[in-house]
Amino acid sequence: MAGNDAAVGNADKAQSLPHNIDAEVAFLGAMLIDNRVSEDISIPLRAEHFFEPLHGRIYDRIMKLLDRNLVVTPVTLKPFFESDETLQQVGGLGYLAKLTADSAGLIGARDFAQQIYDLALLRELITVGRTLVNDAMDTSESVDPKAQVENAEAALYSVMEGEGDSSGAVDFGRATLVAVEMAQKAFNSGGHLSGVTTGLDNVNEKIGGLHNSDLLILAGRPGMGKTALATNFAFNAAQRWRREEEDGIEEKQRVGAKTAFFSLEMSADQLATRILAQESGISSEALRMGKISREDFQNLSRASQDLQDLPLFIDDTPALTIAALRTRARRLKRRHGIGLIVVDYLQLLQGTGRASDNRVNEISEISRGLKTLAKELQVPVLALSQLSRAVEQREDKTPQLSDLRESGSIEQDADMVLFVYREDYYVQSKEPKTPQEGDDQSIHDAHAQWAMQMERVYGLAELVVAKSRHGSTGKVRMKFEAKITKFTDLADDAYGTPDYE
Repeated sequence: MAGNDAAVGNADKAQSLPHNIDAEVAFLGAMLIDNRVSEDISIPLRAEHFFEPLHGRIYDRIMKLLDRNLVVTPVTLKPFFESDETLQQVGGLGYLAKLTADSAGLIGARDFAQQIYDLALLRELITVGRTLVNDAMDTSESVDPKAQVENAEAALYSVMEGEGDSSGAVDFGRATLVAVEMAQKAFNSGGHLSGVTTGLDNVNEKIGGLHNSDLLILAGRPGMGKTALATNFAFNAAQRWRREEEDGIEEKQRVGAKTAFFSLEMSADQLATRILAQESGISSEALRMGKISREDFQNLSRASQDLQDLPLFIDDTPALTIAALRTRARRLKRRHGIGLIVVDYLQLLQGTGRASDNRVNEISEISRGLKTLAKELQVPVLALSQLSRAVEQREDKTPQLSDLRESGSIEQDADMVLFVYREDYYVQSKEPKTPQEGDDQSIHDAHAQWAMQMERVYGLAELVVAKSRHGSTGKVRMKFEAKITKFTDLADDAYGTPDYE
């Protein structure tokens, strides 16, 4: 089959780029002889991985016919290639029959597929390398070496993931398959969860989980519990992934995720203390101060043992730049296969320095960087954000999109904006004077009225879906246990409140 090189007319490329035309011919022949060969190939082989474009087109047509449960042979392929000019140059439709002339490919089909894939990665690596050299030779003042390093790492990561397709375009058929897989996952979960689980049924019901490639902003005023809620989401997703791994659930059908938590405000041990408090039922304050009983300590030990192999990775490096965060996230994705990224919080990240003279521009750069990261790694990125003090000046303290601090680009870049709001926080702060014996009746009445209001709202929280590219806006009520900083479902609020404007 050595003559196929010249036959398909890639002589110029063949002298410079790694390839194996014989392996491509043998593999395609094996697929046409036995269509079940495709079921044994575990690598993400695509048409663009074939060195010879004609072979890529043949492979693509074979896979499309197999997806329709049709038998694929040279005869069934014939109608699709009658007008193919390249095929006419190499012998016309008889070339399809020649592919099946040697059945030796059946024995090593999997190895041939792996070699085709590996050589495609090498060719892409050569392309990336040439680009890096050309860019590095540019010494003009407008060149930013740090940006070049970041771009180089992103390009190399794409090659590592087997996604170094220079065109950057995805055909509609492949995009449709991804959409159908998401719909199937939602159907299998009971009709409401197509992304990574938050661990709260009511929230999943409202937003469908945390979707790949999405930037989600979780915002709130200090004291609302946004870090606690983000920690709950991260822990729940990681715990669900571990359980699904133990149950042997197919990876595409999983709704849990290995999680990376970038904590720019709290240390790793503080976050771990919070999670231990949630799981053991002991308050974080009691844990830190050692005010626990022997029974509490036993509960703590059990919780600690249960969390030993939790796939939750915490990076508490302070003052990270957006470039450094993206670098670390890529590394975690490559080494551990993370499926969810949490950033606490957005305003503590730093830009590249080019926009440091303007904080609004810097925040815009950071929010765009987080959105780019979500798309690049194909994972949801949940970033916490501060809100402006304008909330405190209104009678109604429920947050609004206009309260997002410092930049409208946060709202623009986000696929979903969530606000966490606890009315009891504000009611508690307005506690009137505690009545004493002999005080006027009005003081007793004021405090009694406050107590009634406090009883109505105590332990309740709202997750306000203020923006969603995937569905409706609205509110979901939750229960908040302040002692252990844990959010849970509210039993009487299965579907949340209706949409609002």
